Amino acid sequence: GLDSTEVEDLRTYFNGVLDAFHNLGRDSYSISTAHLRFARVYRLLSHPAIVDSVSDLLGPNIIGWGAHFFCKMPRDGKRVPWHQDALYWPITPTRTVTVWLAIDDADPENSNMRFIPRSHLHGPIDYNRIDAANTVLNLESQDAESYGDPVDVTLKAGQFSMHCDLLLHGSKPNKSDRR
Repeated sequence: GLDSTEVEDLRTYFNGVLDAFHNLGRDSYSISTAHLRFARVYRLLSHPAIVDSVSDLLGPNIIGWGAHFFCKMPRDGKRVPWHQDALYWPITPTRTVTVWLAIDDADPENSNMRFIPRSHLHGPIDYNRIDAANTVLNLESQDAESYGDPVDVTLKAGQFSMHCDLLLHGSKPNKSDRR
């Protein structure tokens, strides 16, 4: 993970980016392709802790091809439906690892990410398109919880988790006073 100084620096940086996006009328979920817009984020993709961990899974020839700040504001009421990342990305075959780096503590109270263990072993899962104001993404996997019991991924700021692009994951609405 990142040390406390790196986390504080990243959090301060993100706060500035978030303020700028809010001033443009954009929401906290719209900061996608951040690695192409911000040199600081591009450099983050090559952080040794991240690169070493991903290389451990995929081998030494890796590409950091995307970065997205995904921030649930306090009491924003939006959920992230159960989904598989691979359905959003035009990559065949699927062989991508998502790294979720927490810049704030994430736990069930502020609606951390949840995984369904071993769900990636089922391959692509059928989904429905949704268009709801209280939902962040527009694809929801069908009968997701029939693939297993969800597990909370609780992280302290600076820690990260990694998951296969076919692993079912999502999160509930943030009803807390914390990001």
